[in-house]
Amino acid sequence: MSEERLMSKKKPAYPVNNSLDEYLNHYNRKIEIPIFYDDLLRFAGSVVVYDANDDDTLWVRVYYSDVERIEIDLSLKKVYSILHSDGSDSIYQYLNVDAVDFCTFGNSKPFRIKVRNILNDNFTYFYIKKTDASRIYGLELEHMLSPYNLNFLVYKDTLIEEHIAGIPGDVFIKDMLPNCTESEKAQLAKEFVKFNERCMIRLLGDMRSYNYVIVPVHDFDHVVYRIRAIDFDQQCFEGKLKVYRPQFFKENYQMVELVRSKLRRDSVDQYKLEERSIVAKRILSSGNRIKKLRAIAKKDQISTAENTTMLKEHIYELTLDIAFKKCKTMGEVLDLALNFVKRNYQDVSMKQILEQKIKLPQQDQI
Repeated sequence: MSEERLMSKKKPAYPVNNSLDEYLNHYNRKIEIPIFYDDLLRFAGSVVVYDANDDDTLWVRVYYSDVERIEIDLSLKKVYSILHSDGSDSIYQYLNVDAVDFCTFGNSKPFRIKVRNILNDNFTYFYIKKTDASRIYGLELEHMLSPYNLNFLVYKDTLIEEHIAGIPGDVFIKDMLPNCTESEKAQLAKEFVKFNERCMIRLLGDMRSYNYVIVPVHDFDHVVYRIRAIDFDQQCFEGKLKVYRPQFFKENYQMVELVRSKLRRDSVDQYKLEERSIVAKRILSSGNRIKKLRAIAKKDQISTAENTTMLKEHIYELTLDIAFKKCKTMGEVLDLALNFVKRNYQDVSMKQILEQKIKLPQQDQI
């Protein structure tokens, strides 16, 4: 299926409503920052950024006039200190803003800031984007429902995101996957199944290979691979359920083939069940925080009526839960989807407990 038919051509940015703004403030996501996204658009010129193979990266390196550069550099150092330290100016003297890159590809059109510690040449990145409510929901859900914590800040129309380290999925598939051992390929297949399931459960769409990274973790005498989403623009927007399942994007074809060749059907089902159970446990452990976010999302406008109608019908066909047909917003669809996963996990757990209680007297008699 072509990308044009699978996804909408353009997703609008949705404003942060008062309830979401209060939520962000309560959980220390809303902090005053000294620079806005629009300030960085005042660059005087740019040059194309190429990779090690002289291929266009779709990023351009921007530069500013001398007067503006001084002010922007200082502001970016302040943002770095707020994001990664205590917000004080004591570390400014050790920092240098090596590059400001701008990407015109995709919805978010982010700026990527490279900051280097001049004492040891260690560097890190962070991103500055336009604020979008659906992206914020995506970041918060990733923080609570995935194995990873995320650090981001919101102030008015500007969103600051920390860099998620890893090997871009498209680069890994092209350059590194062919050299993986058979054992590593089997482990990657398992991770892709779990990643695919996690995205569908929390309705995170558009996980094409360049929107996630592969993270190699060295464990004793072997390498374990993890898959992390890095783009959260398509949280709860599209109407087609397939958009929320990475397996249906042609860019992930090789990963899907890996699953087919390395895993049996019962293993795939086992890994799906494991991921659903893990997500259900995270929903339960997130307590009031995720309850507040879901309540806000239910009343928020983060998609079109057409997409909402389409998605609730697709999920009803999958779950046969009539409650989905009554949803009026995309937030309500998300809330029910998470409830469905949690309820199924609790029902299975209760069944196991009851079975154990029934068996215990019989075991005592033996």
